[in-house]
Amino acid sequence: MIGSLADTDLTGTNLVGADLAGVDLTGADLSGADLTDAILAGANLTSTEFVGAVLVRADLTGAVAHDANFTGAYLTRAVLRGADLTMAYLTSTFLGHADLAGADLSAAYMTGAYLGGATLTGATLTGAYLGRANLTGATIATALDGADLTAATMPDGTVLD
Repeated sequence: MIGSLADTDLTGTNLVGADLAGVDLTGADLSGADLTDAILAGANLTSTEFVGAVLVRADLTGAVAHDANFTGAYLTRAVLRGADLTMAYLTSTFLGHADLAGADLSAAYMTGAYLGGATLTGATLTGAYLGRANLTGATIATALDGADLTAATMPDGTVLD
């Protein structure tokens, strides 16, 4: 089992189906990497770069991703249940049908993120910025308390002022 890949440059690497559960990837650069179906459950992703990475159907259950950068990444149908995404950058990130139940997105920057059909039940979004985010069809319950929803498209398709 791999213990640590902290500060490693994995830019553009093919990691399809890789088992990186519990691995320390602090400060690693996975920009443009293909992590389709990868397992990152419980991994330390603090300050990790995922710019433009593909994490389709990836399992990030319980991962710690403080200050991680997922700008423009594809997390369609990814599982992020209970993940800690405090202060993460999810600008223009595709989270369609992602499972974010119980995730902590406090102070996350999610401008222009696509969350169509995503599950946000029990997620914490205090201080999160979802300006121009698309939440069409998302399951949110009360998860949006304390979030900035300026110009966001709500689950029912209405756009807020």
